[in-house]
Amino acid sequence: MARVSMKAIRKISKDEEQRRDRQRAMSILQFCQRYGVGRTKAYEEIKQKRLRARKAGTRTLITDDDAEDWLSQLPIIETANNTAEAA
Repeated sequence: MARVSMKAIRKISKDEEQRRDRQRAMSILQFCQRYGVGRTKAYEEIKQKRLRARKAGTRTLITDDDAEDWLSQLPIIETANNTAEAA
C-alpha cells in the first residue's frame, strides 16, 4: 500500500480556501486548531460559560465573534519587565 504524504492530504483548493474565509462559524475541531486549545478545554470553557457556542442539530458551532470575545477575556501574563515598566 502506497504511503500518502500529509502535505497531499492537507492541500485544499482555492474555492475551499475562499469558502473558509467567508465562513462566520467554526466547529469545535476548527476552534481548537485555530486557537491552540484541546477539545476538553474548549468544552470546559463552554460549560463555564466563558465561551459561547451554538447548536445546529448535533453540531456545536462557535462564531468568529464569540471566539474573539473569549480570546480577549483571557488573562494577560504579567512578566517582570511588564511590572517594572508600569511602575
